[in-house]
Amino acid sequence: MQNRITKLFGIEHPIIQAGMIWNSGWRLASAVSNAGGLGIIGAGSMYPNVLLEHIQKCRKATSKPFAVNVPMLYPNLEEIIKIIISEGVKIVFTSAGNPKTYTQHLKNHGITVVHVVSSVKFALKAQEAGVDAIVAEGFEAGGHNGRDETTTLALIPMVKEQIDIALIAAGGIATGRAMLAAMVLGADAVQVGSRFVASEESSAHRAFKDLVVSTKEGDTQLTLKELAPVRMLKNKFFKDVMELYATNPTKEQLVELLGRARAKKGMFEGDLVEGELEIGQIAGLIHDIKPAAQIVSEMLTEFALAKKEVGSL
Repeated sequence: MQNRITKLFGIEHPIIQAGMIWNSGWRLASAVSNAGGLGIIGAGSMYPNVLLEHIQKCRKATSKPFAVNVPMLYPNLEEIIKIIISEGVKIVFTSAGNPKTYTQHLKNHGITVVHVVSSVKFALKAQEAGVDAIVAEGFEAGGHNGRDETTTLALIPMVKEQIDIALIAAGGIATGRAMLAAMVLGADAVQVGSRFVASEESSAHRAFKDLVVSTKEGDTQLTLKELAPVRMLKNKFFKDVMELYATNPTKEQLVELLGRARAKKGMFEGDLVEGELEIGQIAGLIHDIKPAAQIVSEMLTEFALAKKEVGSL
């Protein structure tokens, strides 16, 4: 299946693995790339020296293209960019910040740049900044999310109508049928996060993976909009947040409750009580943990079957 995204990245299939913090290390990225998709190392949860190690290990584990996701609001940003350039990374996904900051600098070093957005407004700003492609992520997605709460079903065609560059759909996509739906709406590819959390190669703690596959519809909710909107599972920490909201808290009180390393505690260390457990709404459709290559293969098989079924309507 060849289109402008597969040609842009030099990959076989238009399936992109999201660069999720505490989940997307070199093992997952290389496994997805080896399966013909685009694997992404999530730099947001890595110190510069850790990112360097993951890039080098990923390069040894795959001869195929892979990318690094860089949240623009994280510390050590300048050092992270220097490592990416010096290590010869060819594709960078930027998120959570102004795409103008490093897009031209990266492109000057021959790097393909993609920016993640949650609205038409930011999609247009990213295009103006010179990025090569856009990820439009709907409200269904796990982790940090858009404030406008626009769903993927509405967001993709609205962004498609306004931009000229390649478009990748994200948010609530974990199956081949969802992949087909997103591409019918105008996407050139899909970015998949939650489904790859529950993969054997994900760096998430096994306890978190097990909880994801037991998740039901309605078990996640978007909250902490005053800080940075985030979708998470409803555990004790989430209930503590809700109880604090009932007191009409200040932003400072929310920051104090959140504390530091809350996401690491939950997703990476497996504290299912006090940790921040970021996952998308589609987790209710994820029922098992399997190799990343199998996830890619099953998505492609289901995509082809769904396409055939739709063609017969």
